[in-house]
Amino acid sequence: MRMLVNGLIVLAQDWQTMLILLAVLSMAVGNIAAIAQTNLKRMLAYSAISHMGFMLLGLVSGIVGGDARFALNAYSSSMFYVITYVLTSAGTFGMILLLARGGFESDQIEDFKGLNKRSPWFAAVMMMMMFSMAGIPFFVGFFAKFSVLQAVVASGNLWLAVVAVLFSLIGCFYYLRIVKIMYFDQPTNTTPIHTPLDMKILMSANGLAVALLGIFPQALMSVCAFALLRSL
Repeated sequence: MRMLVNGLIVLAQDWQTMLILLAVLSMAVGNIAAIAQTNLKRMLAYSAISHMGFMLLGLVSGIVGGDARFALNAYSSSMFYVITYVLTSAGTFGMILLLARGGFESDQIEDFKGLNKRSPWFAAVMMMMMFSMAGIPFFVGFFAKFSVLQAVVASGNLWLAVVAVLFSLIGCFYYLRIVKIMYFDQPTNTTPIHTPLDMKILMSANGLAVALLGIFPQALMSVCAFALLRSL
């Protein structure tokens, strides 16, 4: 951000065009490829590509016509997006580790079938992660997407916001598929889930953070804005 705004602002039109292309391609490839995955880790890897494409939209929106007055709002929205993505991604991979057992890695989507019957609380935590990544109100991922889209619209790139929303709707499919499997499919494994107390506390804190930051996102948004204000 500092390099683009402080060092290359006179070339903004050039690098903005490149970032727009990268953002659209990332959202397209990431979301479309993620739909076809049966392995949860690979699905998350492709979805990470789409999420980083969404984050790039904030970088695109910081400078309008050579004027950097939109930079603080746009770039802080990208920073907010990255933090919320890391939080939800860590929680999702934590759930994969939690369900793993001796000699068996629960990284297939089918491994989450009927999770609600085995552990209602951990199913709820995973549901919060999926809802947040999909951008469902009122979880922190929704406000992350909304803040980026707000910055894109403010910069005058309405068409880019529309494209981002369309690809987000595609992303909703494979995230909500996990929720459907957990709550409406019969479990293939009925073994009770036994986890150490520290793992329970960590996963619960992660899930509650996703939910509470969705209800009170302004505190984290303010921290991101302050960090960017002192950096740019």
